[in-house]
Amino acid sequence: MAELSPKIKQIIADLERERDELRLKLHLAKAEGRDELAKLEERLESFRARAVRAGKEADAASDDIGVAARKLADEIKEGFQRVRRML
Repeated sequence: MAELSPKIKQIIADLERERDELRLKLHLAKAEGRDELAKLEERLESFRARAVRAGKEADAASDDIGVAARKLADEIKEGFQRVRRML
């Protein structure tokens, strides 16, 4: 088999280096996504617990609680979308 020219060897080396960099970035993005998702799961559980307590505590404050709950739910949803974009 014929020897590859130095130019072709360099092109292959550059492509392999780029591939390896992309693999690493993808691996790190997945890890970052897992971390973000874990944080969001904690916030979701906290939200669920607060909603249960709030429902038991007072109907008079339900409007304020509803607004705050909607805001927190939107923040969690946005976090899920960030994780989805990472993948």
